[in-house]
Amino acid sequence: MDTLLVITNCPDEETANAIALAAVEEKLAACANLLPRVQSVYRWQGAVESASEIPVLLKTTAAAYPALEAKIRDLHPYEVPEILALPIAHGLPAYLNWVAAETLQ
Repeated sequence: MDTLLVITNCPDEETANAIALAAVEEKLAACANLLPRVQSVYRWQGAVESASEIPVLLKTTAAAYPALEAKIRDLHPYEVPEILALPIAHGLPAYLNWVAAETLQ
C-alpha cells in the first residue's frame, strides 16, 4: 500500500470545500484538511505575484492518485493548479490501513 499526502492551494474557501468534499465523497481520498489562509508569493508569466490561498491536504493512495488529480484539475479555477503528491514513508499502521480502506483501490 502506497499512501500519499496530496497538497493543493485554492483561491477561496468555496473551491477548497468543493475539492475536499468531492474527493472524500468519491473515495478519491480518505480525508481532507483545510488549513487557515496563507499568503503565497510566486512568479507567474514573468511577474512576481502575491495571493491569499487556502491549503488543502488530502490523504490518498497511489492507486487513487490519478483520479484525484483529475478531480482537482476539474474543480480548480487556476490554469496551472499546484498539485503535489508526497509519499508517506512511515505512519501509524492503523491510520495507513484506514486511508487504504476508505480510498478507491
